[in-house]
Amino acid sequence: MTTTEEPTRSEDVQTRPPRFERPPWPPAGPRRLIGDLGGTYAANGLIGLIFSATGPVAVILAAGSAGGLSPQQMASWIFGVFFLNGILTALASWLYRQPLAFFWTIPGTIIVGGSLTHLSWPEVLGAFLVTGLVILALGLTGRVRQVMAMLPMPIVMAMVAGVFLKFGTDLVHAVGTDAAVAVPMVVVFVVLASRAAFGRWMPPILGALLVGAAAVAVTGRFHPTGSGTPWIAAPMFQAPQFTWQAITELVVPLAITVIVVQNGQGAAVLTSAGHKPPMNIGTVLCGVWSLATSAVGAVSTCLTGPTNALLVASGQRTRQYTAAVVCGVLAMVVGLFAPLFVQLMLATPVAFVATLGGLAMLRALQGSFVAAFSSRHTLGALVTFLVTVSNVQFLNIGAAFWGLIAGLLVSRVMESGDFRKE
Repeated sequence: MTTTEEPTRSEDVQTRPPRFERPPWPPAGPRRLIGDLGGTYAANGLIGLIFSATGPVAVILAAGSAGGLSPQQMASWIFGVFFLNGILTALASWLYRQPLAFFWTIPGTIIVGGSLTHLSWPEVLGAFLVTGLVILALGLTGRVRQVMAMLPMPIVMAMVAGVFLKFGTDLVHAVGTDAAVAVPMVVVFVVLASRAAFGRWMPPILGALLVGAAAVAVTGRFHPTGSGTPWIAAPMFQAPQFTWQAITELVVPLAITVIVVQNGQGAAVLTSAGHKPPMNIGTVLCGVWSLATSAVGAVSTCLTGPTNALLVASGQRTRQYTAAVVCGVLAMVVGLFAPLFVQLMLATPVAFVATLGGLAMLRALQGSFVAAFSSRHTLGALVTFLVTVSNVQFLNIGAAFWGLIAGLLVSRVMESGDFRKE
C-alpha cells in the first residue's frame, strides 16, 4: 500500500503550481516583440496611457490642491506614478507575455485627498511607506492568489461594472453637453467598428482620438495655460514622519484598495480576457514599487483595472502584452515630461477626455455586465453593482470594497446553491 501511494504524493508535489508564479522562459526577444507589435496594440497602449494621464491625473491634482501641496510636490507625485510604474508595467508585461499595467490606486488617492485636510504631508508619506511594507508582507505569504480564487467571478465583475459605469454615463453626458467635439468622435468610432476591414485600416479608438483632436483644434477649444511651467520633472525625495493617527487612518484603507479593490478589478478584467495574471508575485511587486514611489511622494502602486481593460479591448490575446509594453514606455516619457504633458492634457475640453474614455471602455463595460449577470450569483452581483455605483464610503473605504462584501454576504445567504455548484 505504501509503495503505491508514494508516487501519487510525488506526482502531486510536481504538478502543484508554484506559490510565486514564474514567467515563461525564455523571455520574448526583440524580434518576437517587434513581430507581435502592430497598429492595434500600439493604439491600445496609447489610449491606455492617455486615459491614465487625463482623468486619474486630475484626481491627483485635486487631492494635492486640497492638501496645499506645492506644484513641485505634485509634479514629483506624478513623476512617481508614471515613470516608476511605467518601468514595472513594461518589464512585467514583457516577462509574463500578458498585459500587466501597474499604475496607482485612484480610490486611495481620493482617501489621501481627504486626509490631507488634517494630516501633514510628511505624515502621509509615512503612511505610504508603511502601506508598501504591509502589501509586501501580505504578498510574501503567497496566499493572495488563493483568496482571489475564492471570490465568485460574477460578483467581482459586478464590482468592475459598477466602477466602469461612470465612463459610459460620462460619454452620454459629453454628447449632450459638447456635441461639436463628442459627436464626430462617436460617429467615426461607430463607422470604423462596423466593419472589420475598416478596423484593420484604422483602429476605431485611434480614429476617434484623431477626429476629436481635429474638432478641438477647429473649434478653438485648446487653451493651454502656465507657459512658464518647466518641461522636465524634478522628483523630490522627502523625509516621512510616522504618526499613529496617519498610520491608523490611511494604511488599512490603502492596502485594501490596492489588494482587494484595484488588484481585484485588474485580475477580473484580465481573467475575463483569457489571461492568467500572476496575483501572488503581482502583490509582491505592488509592495516593492509602493516603497519606491513613496520615496518621491507618490501613492501606492496597484494592478489597474480600467487601463488593463483598454489594453485588452481588441486584438489577439497572445499579442496584447505588446500594448502594455507600449503603455509602460510611454508612461516613462510622461513621467519625465509630467509638467508639460499635464498642462497640455488639461488644456483640452472635458468632453474630449470623457468621450475618448467612454468609447474605449464600451467593450469592457459590456463584458463586465455579461460576466456578472449571465450565469450564477446574479442576486449577489446585483447587490454588488448597486452598492458600488452608490459611491458610499465607510471607514474611509470606498464603495467598490463594500459592494464586494455586500454581494458576497447576500449571495452566501440567498444563493448558497451557487457556491456548492462551484
